[in-house]
This record gives sequence, C-alpha cells and structure tokens, in this order.
Amino acid sequence: MDFLNLFNEIQAADPEFADRISPRRAAIRNITSFGSKVAVAALPFAFSTLFKKAYGQTAIPSVTDVLNFALTAELTEACFYNTAIARNIVPAGTARDAITLIRNDENNHVKFLKDQLKTAISPENAARVTDPILVGNTNAFFDYSGGKSTAGTGPFSSVFTDYDVFLAVAQAFEDTGVRAYKGQAGFLKGNAVVLTAALDIHSVEARHASYLRRLRMLRPSGVPTTFRPWVTQDGTTASGISVAPSVVNLIYQNEANVSQGGKDLTTISGVTVKAATESFDEPLTKEQTLAILSNFVIK
Repeated sequence: MDFLNLFNEIQAADPEFADRISPRRAAIRNITSFGSKVAVAALPFAFSTLFKKAYGQTAIPSVTDVLNFALTAELTEACFYNTAIARNIVPAGTARDAITLIRNDENNHVKFLKDQLKTAISPENAARVTDPILVGNTNAFFDYSGGKSTAGTGPFSSVFTDYDVFLAVAQAFEDTGVRAYKGQAGFLKGNAVVLTAALDIHSVEARHASYLRRLRMLRPSGVPTTFRPWVTQDGTTASGISVAPSVVNLIYQNEANVSQGGKDLTTISGVTVKAATESFDEPLTKEQTLAILSNFVIK
C-alpha cells in the first residue's frame, strides 16, 4: 500500500487532516521514517495512530458505521421538523417556507442514507420513526425537550409551544450536524459516491444553521448583540442560548480554539480571538456527537 499516496488522497478529501496531526511536516516525516525504522507489517498500526490523533476516536469506523451514525442524527432532525410543521408552530410566510424546505432536506437525507445502507441499517435506526409527534415533546425514541426521557420535561420543554425555543433547538441540531459531518469525512475517502454526498449534506447543514441563526436575529425577543449567523467562540456566546448549559456547551465545545496547524492565529497581526474562532469550524468526533444526541434520543 502506498501510504504517502493514501495520505494525499485523505488530505484532498479533508484539507485539514494534516493540520489535525500537527505539525504537518512532522506528520509527513513520521510516516516516511516509519518505512525505515519498522517492519512494513507495522505500518497499518502507525497509520491508525495518525487517524486517532486526527479525529480523536479510538477506532477507524467503517463506511457503514459512519452512515448509521449519520442516519441517527438525520432521523432525529427529520422527526423534529416534521413535528414543528405538523404542529403549526412556525409563523406563516418566509419563515414557514424556509423551515418547510429544511424539513424536506432532512427527510431527503434520511432517504438517501437508508438507500445507501439498505440491509445494513442498524436495528436501532430501523426502529426509529419520523412521524410527527402530535402531543407533547416525545415519542418512544426522541425527547426534544432535551431531558432524555419520555417525560419530556427537559430544559427545552416548551420547544413545540414557544417558537423562539424551537429556533434555538433547531440551530443547535444544525450546528451539531455541520461539525459531525466534518468529523467523519476522512473515514469515507474510500467511497467517492458516499463521500461526495456526505460533503454535499455537510454544506446543506451549514446553510440551514446560518439561516436559522438569521431567523433568531430577526425575532423581537432577539439574541445577544454579539450573536452572528456564524459561530463565535463557544458556550453561550456561540449559541445565544442561556439555558441548559450542560446540554448546549457540549455542542460548542472546542469552538473557542484559536490554533490551527500548530499556529496560534492570535499571534498574527490584526487577528483577534473573535476572528480566529469564527474562521474555522471544529470537527466533532462520533463520541462527542452521540453525547450531544443522548440528551434527545431515548433509544
């Protein structure tokens, strides 16, 4: 196996792969030095170590693993938007048209992932349904109050009765989706069709997130003056959500990072902490994403 060529192909799929291994030149030097210092049979283990460092996960998942992971997130979003439209919580006009489009996108993502997985859909995902929840915040599979139970009394218990809370939760889902797809892209490089589709979905999730943030900025109740259509720093600053920090902070963890490729961007003349954090989205690992979803997915 030509590891240097493989490295280049992964970097083409994920331009920040080398930066995550940081520093880039050291990573390349490490790979080339492996060839002279260890047996060829040991190279896969060395390469696995680089992946773990790049993506912070304990094992390299298969394409099926990644697709099932993505399907869990998309099922959660699809049921969420199906419920919001069915319950008529979104005001008529531009906002309802936009949320309806987002709903359609999420249902199409579910269909695409199921079509790709076919019989490889996990039993958990096969059981989950996206039908609207007509009463309360939960069904047997999801709790959109963020309380992890069928009681539906979590920190966002008014999610389907208060439009502002609905928008905040929707934004949280979309921001999570952007970071989650980014974190998995490198694992799909062996399947061009799936990788291309995943990156397409990633960009769609980013547009959803930005538009939902704009809808929040237009609300009379508003959001902090520092709030933007993009992520700034982390925690409450990034989310514009002052409740449930135990849930929200998980979503925006590490977004205050100001270093890229081993370089502290704030040491560059004219680059502020705010600008440095806004310039890059930080990927989420599968484990980090599942920790976020665990507040909303019952089973």
